[in-house]
Amino acid sequence: MMIEKYLEFSAEVQEAKKANKPIVALESTIISHGMPYPQNIETAKEVEEIIRKNGAVPATIAILDGKIKIGITDEELEFLGTSKEIEKASRRDLPYLLANKKHGATTVAATMICAQYAGIEVFATGGIGGVHRGAETTMDISADLQELAQTNVAVVCAGAKSILDIGLTLEYLETHGVPVLGFETDSLPAFYTRTSPFGVNYRVDTAEDAAAMIRTKWELGLNGGVVVANPIPEADALEEAFITNVIESALKEAKENNIAGKKVTPFLLGKVKELTEGKSLTANIALVKHNAEVGARIAVNLK
Repeated sequence: MMIEKYLEFSAEVQEAKKANKPIVALESTIISHGMPYPQNIETAKEVEEIIRKNGAVPATIAILDGKIKIGITDEELEFLGTSKEIEKASRRDLPYLLANKKHGATTVAATMICAQYAGIEVFATGGIGGVHRGAETTMDISADLQELAQTNVAVVCAGAKSILDIGLTLEYLETHGVPVLGFETDSLPAFYTRTSPFGVNYRVDTAEDAAAMIRTKWELGLNGGVVVANPIPEADALEEAFITNVIESALKEAKENNIAGKKVTPFLLGKVKELTEGKSLTANIALVKHNAEVGARIAVNLK
């Protein structure tokens, strides 16, 4: 396969593939663009450790020197977390970054693509992208949704980021036949909060049930991903009314400053962190770790 010349596996992932061990993919945008230093590096290492403790092998994915790295070293992690040369890589950016031997941190969409190339079926992240508020005029819809429509990777997340239009995001996923499973919940979590005004399609209460549903979907030849919406742990969740007010205020400021496109999410998340006095960062770290744990348990049951 032509794709193999672009893939580079870490020793740990290579070993896991040989031994047919469960593997969980992790994205790298959260390291380079999603969290400040040094919390980004610390969280990435802790998340990998949580996956190992739950019986799976972590594979953090990134684009470095024109290679798709499936699993990275500590040095590479440090570089991703501190360098200013790391571009945000989604589906459209992969050919450019690889052809020009540049560095890229993979978004949800790009991580799904690379995970599928590497034969990895489960991916744990923070929250998925979706339909932005006002998308009926801006057409600002995350590439993550289109990827979920066509790429066979299950994405364990804390729902959709609460800065999005969650109702329209669910409509889009429904149109493309992407099931949204609530892990021990009937309500779709909204990243920082355990609930939202929206329900999930189906509730699953165990990793075994989630794995059975995912496997059945693909055995039926129904291509595309599955969203496993796993709420943030109760102790770390923020109040729905509080976070709604904070987001409204951040959105207003983004509009006033004409911030658009791929700059919107980092701006809004930065603003939310500022307005919540850092509580959002603590919540973000907690939910990513929780998703890693559930992701590992699902991967173990998919084998």
